[in-house]
Amino acid sequence: MRLFIAINFPDEVKATVAKIRDNLKSAAGDGRFCFDETLHLTLIFLGEYDERQMETIKTVMGKTEFRPFIIVLDRAGFFKRDDGNTWWIGLKENSSLSALQADLSERLKQSGFTLETRKFTPHITLGRKIKMPVGFIPPKIKPIEFVVTSIELMKSEHINGRLTYTPIYSKSSSISFKKS
Repeated sequence: MRLFIAINFPDEVKATVAKIRDNLKSAAGDGRFCFDETLHLTLIFLGEYDERQMETIKTVMGKTEFRPFIIVLDRAGFFKRDDGNTWWIGLKENSSLSALQADLSERLKQSGFTLETRKFTPHITLGRKIKMPVGFIPPKIKPIEFVVTSIELMKSEHINGRLTYTPIYSKSSSISFKKS
């Protein structure tokens, strides 16, 4: 099964991100845009693994400790691709997010997993193979803030011809969040 570790968003954050996606979609000439239910922040893409390996991933996640932290989605942009760009929403730099991702990566490597070597660039993918009109400028977005209190192990599969992400394990933060 195809697996990744992600941060999923509360419904109100998904709704706000979906509005930004829809505005891009209305301006686009072509492309494949993500569905509301697939909007997430990937911490680690794992790839194809079996049930036994999935249990090891759950164990690693279970041993990973983190405190709740706030992330801020604050800009739109794209990764340039020949067949159309991948549009995304980016995050304000966040040391807690980076530390969590690095800790998970190291623990997984120590458990025998081979991970991608490219630098972690946190973003929420809005769509792929997007072709925008010449001169289109990425929209300015009002910062979207929310508290991360859990991470999920996700399964990616096609169901009835549609890409579907299903949470199969969740790890909550070690303490509750108190806003100061």
